[in-house]
Amino acid sequence: MVEELSQFGNICLCITSRISTIPTDCKWVDIPTLSMEAGCDTFYCIYNHGRRSTLTDNILEQLDFHPLSITLLATVAYHNRWDTTQLASKWDEHRTDMLQTDYNKSLATTIKLSLSSAMFQELGPEARDLLGVVAFFPQGIDERNLNWLFPTIPGRRNIFDKFCVLSLSYRSEGYITMLAPLRDHLCPKDPKLSPLLCTTKDCYFGRLLVVINPNKPNSEETRWIVSEDVNVEHLLNIFTTIDANSLEVWVACSYFIHHLYWHKPRFTMLGRKIEDLPDDHPCKPLSLFRLARLFKAVGDFTGRKRALTYALELWRGQGNDHRIAQVLRDLAGANRSLSLHKEGIQCVEESLEIAERLSDTVTQTWCLKELAWLLHEDKQLDAAKEAAFRAIELPPEKDKESHFSDCHRILGNIYRSEGEAEKAIHHYETALEIASSFSWDSRLFWIHQNLTLLYLDQDRFDDANAQIEYAKSRVINKPYQLAIAMDLQAQIWYEQDRLEEAKSEVLRAADALEKLGATERANGARGLLQQIEAAINKGTSLEMVLLLARIDLSLSAQGTE
Repeated sequence: MVEELSQFGNICLCITSRISTIPTDCKWVDIPTLSMEAGCDTFYCIYNHGRRSTLTDNILEQLDFHPLSITLLATVAYHNRWDTTQLASKWDEHRTDMLQTDYNKSLATTIKLSLSSAMFQELGPEARDLLGVVAFFPQGIDERNLNWLFPTIPGRRNIFDKFCVLSLSYRSEGYITMLAPLRDHLCPKDPKLSPLLCTTKDCYFGRLLVVINPNKPNSEETRWIVSEDVNVEHLLNIFTTIDANSLEVWVACSYFIHHLYWHKPRFTMLGRKIEDLPDDHPCKPLSLFRLARLFKAVGDFTGRKRALTYALELWRGQGNDHRIAQVLRDLAGANRSLSLHKEGIQCVEESLEIAERLSDTVTQTWCLKELAWLLHEDKQLDAAKEAAFRAIELPPEKDKESHFSDCHRILGNIYRSEGEAEKAIHHYETALEIASSFSWDSRLFWIHQNLTLLYLDQDRFDDANAQIEYAKSRVINKPYQLAIAMDLQAQIWYEQDRLEEAKSEVLRAADALEKLGATERANGARGLLQQIEAAINKGTSLEMVLLLARIDLSLSAQGTE
């Protein structure tokens, strides 16, 4: 038919198809999903009840603005005369199952038509289960992981290629994924009853259990979580709900928190689930300890103290002295972040006493380092220096290099407080040398940040700018530290009277810190913003005074009052 019609020069034929296989000599155009505005126009043109609502907008967004799904949803809502509140309630209850109007007019029908096609049937019995796995994960499946996730399925790459040809899936930034309505419909209703999904879960859990080497925290073996964190979080959120009694699930959840802390610090919905575990659950204390570190990395110091206090209570109940010393040490740091220095000193002194009794020199080094921080911030500079030097002089052992780097940074801060810049720089550079040999990005960030402050004290703005750029390069994937760097960059520009640039940067920093829940830091950024705005207003007022003076002089010269 196409060949016959193509003989007529005055005929233009447009064929729409979900399949990307096209006849010869036809041009193929990829038609995207609708925009927000076009999706709303389509919906309300059919629905014709009430005005535009955010409730409806949210549903259309969950449908990925898929034209057929929007048309079906609007038709169902119109026929049932639902208002937007009723529509939202029905959507929450039935999801894509409600996208059905007359017989053979539904989303399910179009999907079944694709699944019954000869092309799909030729893919073999595993094809439907593979679609279910793709549908389960919010990000879809990373194409680089096909061999790792599905080693037993022959021709797996060809199968996924055919999924795209049939428009059951599409490729996006290296992932094979699908539109939200298809994902919702094809996702296994009970994940535990899908053998292939359970095998995939085991693959993810096995990879999570890789132990992170503190001296090589950025190894490729552990950094995979940066690209897969949303998938893993979703997998754990589902299985901690439907298989809550499985120890394996909670062990994997604890390791996931550990990986986030090292590689992609952010808030996670799993935090509340960990805190709500029964107190006698074997995974709870360590999971709380790791969660507290994640809270620290995103700047939630109140949450950090809460989790550590809970973990301390549980480990005290178990009489685990080694863990008690660890959590007391971190609790001292949490108190320091909240400016509770006396309470922090009490915690770290108890931790140090336990570590000395256990002959644990690594924990002793950590405790002395934390004690030096607390004493420094409590203005006890001589005692802080003594604690830092005691830590450095302890017998060298494996895994203590990081603490030596921190101790030199503390000494740099102490000498900076005493106005001895050269000594401060010496200790900062020693800290940099140790940290650089291990590529510890977080530690390198803080050292560069401290050097920035030192150069800012001395009005060495070029050096300060160079150091803050080094600092930023270390924390591209760490929003909390990046926001701190932006705040400090704004301070540098403020001191240089680059007020508009400073205002723009500190606004970005304050917004980022507020989103992260780092209230104290956000308030500090807002305070700097007020100073910058006051300086801008003062400059504007001065310009106006000078302008009026020039006008007055000009008029006087002309003899005009």
